[in-house]
Amino acid sequence: MALQRLAALLVVLVVAGCGGSTPEKSLAVGAGSDAPTTLLAHLYAAALRSYGSAAHVERGADPLAELDTGAVEVVPGLTGRLLTRFDPDATARAPEQVYRSMISALPEGIGAGDYTQSAEDKPALVVTEATAQKWGARDVATVVRHCPGLTVGKVPGDPAPAVIATCRPPAATEFPTAAALVAALRSSRVTAAWTSTAVPETPDDVVVLSDKTSVIRAENVVPLYRRNELDERQVLALNEIAGELDTGSLADMLGKVASGSDPGAVADDWLSAHPLGH
Repeated sequence: MALQRLAALLVVLVVAGCGGSTPEKSLAVGAGSDAPTTLLAHLYAAALRSYGSAAHVERGADPLAELDTGAVEVVPGLTGRLLTRFDPDATARAPEQVYRSMISALPEGIGAGDYTQSAEDKPALVVTEATAQKWGARDVATVVRHCPGLTVGKVPGDPAPAVIATCRPPAATEFPTAAALVAALRSSRVTAAWTSTAVPETPDDVVVLSDKTSVIRAENVVPLYRRNELDERQVLALNEIAGELDTGSLADMLGKVASGSDPGAVADDWLSAHPLGH
């Protein structure tokens, strides 16, 4: 009888040992094939980890589609591009308007975290210093007055808005590299060139035109997430990025990635220098 009790006790102990707590699920943060979304995915994954949640980056052909199916739980993006994806006919251009319109257009079950008011990566026009002085202005709104005869260049893959306020410039001429594009700008082969507000470096002899009246649609960093799969603390972790990230930091990190640095390491280094929750 004593042997039977001992055997039963051993069975209980074995079962208890095998029934440990279930490991926490690692949240998948979706990233595309381009450097900006990959960097941002690593940034949000690092933010989640800093708040105690397991998280990793998962590359895919269409992260937004994977968010919809539940293959990933979080996807970073830019407000204007997301609005265009979910509501192609939307007309909002200013940052707050774009963000609110984007939220209204999101599919059911998808939520949006806070957008980074100080961090953007939207199309911008650059001209030479001589052109800026000739025009007498350094804001993109002045392009409207000089629309007739305007020629524009771009690098393949970079966005080029078809309309600038009431100006509809001709299709942008494509140049194979940024260096070739700048050379064309300097030689007056094109009047202006498309770039981005988060481009790591801009030559000293060109002027990035400001956009004080939101002529070009805002493109601020924002995280999307599956509503029923993140708790309040995890959403808070995503929102913390909005209070820390700015365009200068984004451009600096993209420059490091372009130089060959691992995007995950770059994101971790930035977060170490900008600890969340403080």
